[in-house]
Amino acid sequence: MNASQEPAPLDLRPLSARSVVLSLLLGTHPPELPVKDLVRAVEPFGVGGSTLRAALSRMVAAGDLRRADGVHRLSDRLLERQRRQDAAVHPLTRSWDGTWETAVVTATGRGPAERAELRARLTALRLAELREGVWLRPANLRRPWPGDLDGVVRRFAARPEEDARSLAAGLWPLDAWAATARALLAHVAEADRPADRFTALAAVVRHLLDDPVLPAALLPAHWPGPELRAVYTRRQRELTEEVLGGAGR
Repeated sequence: MNASQEPAPLDLRPLSARSVVLSLLLGTHPPELPVKDLVRAVEPFGVGGSTLRAALSRMVAAGDLRRADGVHRLSDRLLERQRRQDAAVHPLTRSWDGTWETAVVTATGRGPAERAELRARLTALRLAELREGVWLRPANLRRPWPGDLDGVVRRFAARPEEDARSLAAGLWPLDAWAATARALLAHVAEADRPADRFTALAAVVRHLLDDPVLPAALLPAHWPGPELRAVYTRRQRELTEEVLGGAGR
C-alpha cells in the first residue's frame, strides 16, 4: 500500500547533450534526425557542434542510438521507452465496469535483482502492490500484457468488496500526484527560455509516467491529469517546431 501523500519536489534535471538529444528524439515521430538538424536543434540549449558530435558517438557506442547515412535513430531499447512515453501522454482506456485487474506473483526462488526488475515492470504496467506479490488496478486500460510474464505471474479479474475509491486512495498517493502536477503546470506556464521549457516538459513526461490513469469515478475532484497532458502535448509540439525550424516534425 502506498500511503504517502506528500507532494514530491519538482524533478527538474540539468540539461546535458545526451539528455537534449534523447528528449528531442523521444518526442519526434519517427524518432530519427539528420546530424545537421540536431546541430541546429541543440543550439538554443547551449550545446555546441563539437560537444554534440562527441555525445552522439558515445550514445551510438552505448547502444542508445543507431547511425546510418548521417541520420541518428533511437535504438530498439529506446523505441520501447518512446512507446511507454507515448502511452503516458496518450493512454488508451476503456469504460470501467467495476472489475479490477489482479496479478499474483507465483514464481519463487528469484534473487533480489530479479524481484526488483519484476516490481519495476509491474509498476510500469500501472499496477499497484496491495501486499507482497499481489498487484492490482481497475481494469480500464487497453494495453498489451508482456507474454514473458505469464511464467511468473497469474492474472485474475476481481471485484473487491472494499469501497473502490478507498481502495484506490490507499494504493496510490493521489493527492500528492495532483499537487505535483499543479506545480508543474505553474512552472511550465512561467518557463520562457527554450532550455527552461525543455527541462520543465521533461519533468512533466516523467510525472505522467507515474499517473495511475484511474477511472474518473475513483479520482479526487479537479484531477489535473487531462490538463497536464494537454499542456504537455501543446508545448512540446511548439518547442519541437521552434528548435527544428518547422522542418515538418
